[in-house]
Amino acid sequence: MYRGRLWTMRMFSGFGSAEDTNQRYKYLLSQGQTGLSVAFHYPTLMGYDSDSPRSRGEVGQCGVAIDTLKDMEILFNGIPLDQVTTSMTINPPAAILLAMYIAVAEKQGVSKKEIGGTIQNDMLKEFIAQKTFMLPPRPSVRIIVDTVEYCTREVPRWNTISISGYHIREAGSTAVQELAFTLADGIGYVQACVERGLKVDDFAPRLSFFFNSHIDFFEEIAKFRAARRLWARIMRERFGAQDPRSWMLRFHTQTAGCSLTAPQPYNNVVRTAFEALAAVLGGTQSLHTNSLDEVYAVPTQEAATIALRTQQIIAEETGVVNTIDPLAGSYFIEAFTNKMEEECMKYINKIDDLGGIIRAIEIGYPQQEIANVAYAYQKQLERKEKVVVGVNKYQAEEEKSIEYLKIDPEVERCQIARLQETKRARNNSQVQACLADLRKAAQGSENLMPYILAAVKEYATLQEICDVFREVFGTYRDPGMF
Repeated sequence: MYRGRLWTMRMFSGFGSAEDTNQRYKYLLSQGQTGLSVAFHYPTLMGYDSDSPRSRGEVGQCGVAIDTLKDMEILFNGIPLDQVTTSMTINPPAAILLAMYIAVAEKQGVSKKEIGGTIQNDMLKEFIAQKTFMLPPRPSVRIIVDTVEYCTREVPRWNTISISGYHIREAGSTAVQELAFTLADGIGYVQACVERGLKVDDFAPRLSFFFNSHIDFFEEIAKFRAARRLWARIMRERFGAQDPRSWMLRFHTQTAGCSLTAPQPYNNVVRTAFEALAAVLGGTQSLHTNSLDEVYAVPTQEAATIALRTQQIIAEETGVVNTIDPLAGSYFIEAFTNKMEEECMKYINKIDDLGGIIRAIEIGYPQQEIANVAYAYQKQLERKEKVVVGVNKYQAEEEKSIEYLKIDPEVERCQIARLQETKRARNNSQVQACLADLRKAAQGSENLMPYILAAVKEYATLQEICDVFREVFGTYRDPGMF
């Protein structure tokens, strides 16, 4: 029997305190999970410490709080970083969290050349869709290129950018827009790295992608197939890549959070199963299945286990992994793939005409395109031209309540206390010296990663480092929101 490629199973496992998340990691690894995935809480995503007034009431509520290297040490306590891969959902301060991960590995005696994993590190889609941003687009891309350059030399097993369509789709885009804007972001990053002086075949094999698997089954499969064809052609023809690994579109997939519903939440198990199957049939290398209760809160352990079992049933029972591309040759799928590719290229060509993806973002082009179709889709739901079971059709007269995870407010108090103790115990004069060195490097053109790594090793906080960036580069406000 021919065996197709199995995927890495990942589950969302960041919530509350670093101690809580560490225990969730150990549980999921014991249940057969083959990779770790950590989502950070909102203040961390935005570059603020847990004791900031901006963080009040948010600590640990929707991800894990990481303020200093101390938190990262607790998060991965007892987990050998040369034996797991870790995917980190982090964008504005991605370079800082990567530096912390490197420092923890070194404390374990693991070289940075041995660690493997991914940082999302995709700021362009933040400006387009998710809106967790800190700095303006151009300095944001400068720091991203710094991480690519540094990891190409020093952390060769690390995926330096997870170029993400997931959040573009969650913002309301169509499948074509998700694919087109994601690939346009990828083009923007590759171009920036080439302009830095990097050789495309030195860094492109470590780029990865992150897509949404939505509920339209065949459309999603066609999207994934078109994505691989397009990226291979872009890398060969546009950037002259010679290494076949540079042509490969290696991608992680997460089932669609925006397809989950609060009414009749157990329907979400079925939705997730179909979406996961589409991702596997489309050729994903890494998969995350959403939990049935994520429309309410961070998943409970029971809901996360059901989501993991969904992947395991697909992998171990259905037989769909026994061939690489089981739908190849289907007239319907091939025609759908061709159409997806053609429509995607129209968007990419339009973005090129506008001067590239950064300029397109600055004038609001992809943002407005997504807003238009999201509004149109909502109107279709209200007119019942599109059906969501349990929401606008087949409603239940009485809704059963479900238990969902609630984060104890004590998590915030304990996190702030730990942060304050870390600040007292560290060498504060050395911290200030590291931050001064970082500020000087940011004002120039040096690669910032060595300076960030030096600062986190002295237990400089996330916000202290981000405040240096805000001081040097300024902050960003979405013009469409004000």
